[in-house]
Amino acid sequence: MTLELAMVLGLLVLALVLFARGRPRMDAVALLVMVALPFTGVLSMSEALSGFSDSSVVLIAALFVIGEGLVRTGVAQWMGDQITTRAGGREGLLLVLLMLAAALLSAFMSSTGVVAIFVPIVLGIARRAGIGPGRLMMPLSMAALISGMLTLVATPPNMVIHAELLRRGLEGFSFFAFLPFGLPVLVLAMLYMLATGRFLAPDAPPPVSERRHMAEMIDSYGLRGRLSRLQITPGSDLIGHQLGELDLRGRDGVTILTIERPRRWGTEMLRPTRETVLQSSDILLLGVIGESFDLEGWRRDRKLQMRSLGAEDLTRPDREVGIAEAMVPPGSHLAGRSPAEARLRTRRELTVIGLRRGSGPLEGAGADTKLRAGDTLLLLGRWPALRRMSEDRSDLLPLDLPEEADAVAPEHRRAPLAVAVLLAVVLAMATGALPNAQAALLGCLAMGAFRIIGMDGAYRAINWQTLVLIAGMMPFATALERAGGVDLAAQAVLGLMGEMPPRAILSALFLATTLLSLFISNTATAVLMGPVAMAVADGLGASPYPFAMCVALAASTAFMTPVSSPVNLLVMVPGGYKFTDFLRIGAPFTLVTMAVCITLLPILLPL
Repeated sequence: MTLELAMVLGLLVLALVLFARGRPRMDAVALLVMVALPFTGVLSMSEALSGFSDSSVVLIAALFVIGEGLVRTGVAQWMGDQITTRAGGREGLLLVLLMLAAALLSAFMSSTGVVAIFVPIVLGIARRAGIGPGRLMMPLSMAALISGMLTLVATPPNMVIHAELLRRGLEGFSFFAFLPFGLPVLVLAMLYMLATGRFLAPDAPPPVSERRHMAEMIDSYGLRGRLSRLQITPGSDLIGHQLGELDLRGRDGVTILTIERPRRWGTEMLRPTRETVLQSSDILLLGVIGESFDLEGWRRDRKLQMRSLGAEDLTRPDREVGIAEAMVPPGSHLAGRSPAEARLRTRRELTVIGLRRGSGPLEGAGADTKLRAGDTLLLLGRWPALRRMSEDRSDLLPLDLPEEADAVAPEHRRAPLAVAVLLAVVLAMATGALPNAQAALLGCLAMGAFRIIGMDGAYRAINWQTLVLIAGMMPFATALERAGGVDLAAQAVLGLMGEMPPRAILSALFLATTLLSLFISNTATAVLMGPVAMAVADGLGASPYPFAMCVALAASTAFMTPVSSPVNLLVMVPGGYKFTDFLRIGAPFTLVTMAVCITLLPILLPL
């Protein structure tokens, strides 16, 4: 063993120990490795930094942005709603649909991001279905991990192995090269979770959220019977008139809070002003001032059609308008003035729809009610306007946003465009019409051009910790190869197993990759094991593709511990799991996955 190899291996052992300890952060360890490698004399500093110019790193960054576009347009939330509706309370069907949706989305965007999106959705599903969230959380994480076996861009290890093939002058994997392996594994995972799901925290009750829902906030202000949604039908005398000339509040005792106007690609939410002209098919959200108001008679006279206003109507993520609580603090210029005099609707784009004074709601409160310091207001407005209260607290002190605020999709009207961009990027990658990184970057530009996501949002969407980890660890493969470490590891494997059948060698590589990924990230595992697997293939005189694919597939089987993947960590607390839950459920299925992959590898990728 040369001095250079000893230094590189020592640095590798140090990195593995730090990864396993979790301190410092993994990206900080990658930076440490990147800075230390040139001191070994094996790499120059420019070579140590070469990971940042790798096309796979650029591709991953671009996919984070495209994934954020799907979040902002509500595509993921829509899928969650469809799961709930179609399952109809049947737990088995609910589990299958949830796993399908998570795997499908994770195949094209960050699995960690998908699980982060789905955790609150699953909690809501569990609450409505009356089952423990532990019955659904682990199936969610397992499906997200298996998505790494569906497409080239589903998980960073796939792209790391793909980049290693390209670095060796070989043709990389195609976009759907992983699908024949991942699809049967996903089907088996569904059957496995249907059989074992009853052992996943079966008695844990659905969690009770600390934050209230919009419907609960409305009830607490006694507004359930004072809010209505009515649609203007053809022939109504409201059509073609400005709100200012109608004076509905002064004449009829009702206040128009919002106007929903159907458009070709969805619904536009309008803020009512005196100049707003009402149109046929507009849906009005009304607040009734008078206790004795005859809403039914007024609706018939005005030729309006009653529309639902249930909890499901208040919690849809495509609603641009929501509610929030705020208090009038001492010294506020609102004290002694009414909301109309303070021009809250004009200045803040907010409407007071409820008022609590003392221990209960103030009956008959309206736009002309004089406010006092200490009054608690229920405000209605667009979500950005509600969130701006946190920035300017001079006259209103924000108290609470409802739980539904987390599910708001601010660009829901552009959902068809976001899906079209995603499909175009996938088509370009799958057909090879463009290099993967170029196709993804064009997708990012299209997201910006269609105003789905801005530059600031795009930079925030990128998980920089993941990128630094990948870019910092990539030069390790080059350093190990130059110092002779890859050949040494390959010779050790061949010396121990060279006379054994190829499937046995593939099994050993699969197990080694899986066990290593229990202690360090699967991305770092792929960086280390990819070159070793290809060197073993060279030593056997075999094709490198089944060996490279073996490592990539094994890197996606992080089922056995919560620390082996951020996906598992995200579901551990909301699912109520213990460390041993992952081991007893994940270990058997890891063996099932290995059996499927080792059986298919020599068939689909001949040795």
